[in-house]
Amino acid sequence: MPPPSSPRILVFPNERSAARALARRIAESIRERPRLVLGLPTGRTPVRFYHELATIAARGGASFSQATTFNLDEFLGIPSDHPGSYRRFMEAHLFGRVDLPRSQINFLNGAATNAAAECARYERAIARAGGIDVQILGIGTNGHIGFNEPGRTLHARTHRVRLKPETRRSNAGLFCGKTSAVPAEALSMGMGTILKARSIVLLATGASKAACIERVVNGPITTELPASFLQLHADVTIMLDAPAAGRLGRRAAR
Repeated sequence: MPPPSSPRILVFPNERSAARALARRIAESIRERPRLVLGLPTGRTPVRFYHELATIAARGGASFSQATTFNLDEFLGIPSDHPGSYRRFMEAHLFGRVDLPRSQINFLNGAATNAAAECARYERAIARAGGIDVQILGIGTNGHIGFNEPGRTLHARTHRVRLKPETRRSNAGLFCGKTSAVPAEALSMGMGTILKARSIVLLATGASKAACIERVVNGPITTELPASFLQLHADVTIMLDAPAAGRLGRRAAR
């Protein structure tokens, strides 16, 4: 069997053009396959993408009425209606703006009393849906995707994770700017679950991501950079704005 192809790299002039291109790509996928199963991220990077996608839907360019979604992660210890929850984030930026039925939204329950059972339930739900067709990812400056943090080992399946200080700092905006208010733990899809998606798109913008992206593309596969495992997948597209591609040199296709 031939080795997986290297990730395809697409570079756009700015954040808006990258987000718009990804939105058009997902809208086209939904038009071609209305029952698409989408894996979705949260964080600052996808906000503009969600705005562009919702705008396309509002103009009749895509319908989510038959689609199914699975979000990557959620903070542990807070309910879905907490102002800092990722569920509230998604309601504000996408779910509340498109015709996606509530019953087709799948989310980890951060208020679950048994985290292990909740993680197992989520894996079963993904399997019942037939797996994820397109998994969209963001990336942290330390190379995490979902809440799969750098470390000596990585979990394959959905799991409970203790967040790194830099990850908590990057999420402080959801908690009135207070890093101390960000939950110390979360639930996240594992790397194996992510890599089982049929297609993966990583969206990264801003100069702060440039060093990490260079390592993802050119560096070794290592648990100290979870996103490097994307090199093992046969269908990965990395969509970047010019600042995020700043260290790729000739590898950056425009």
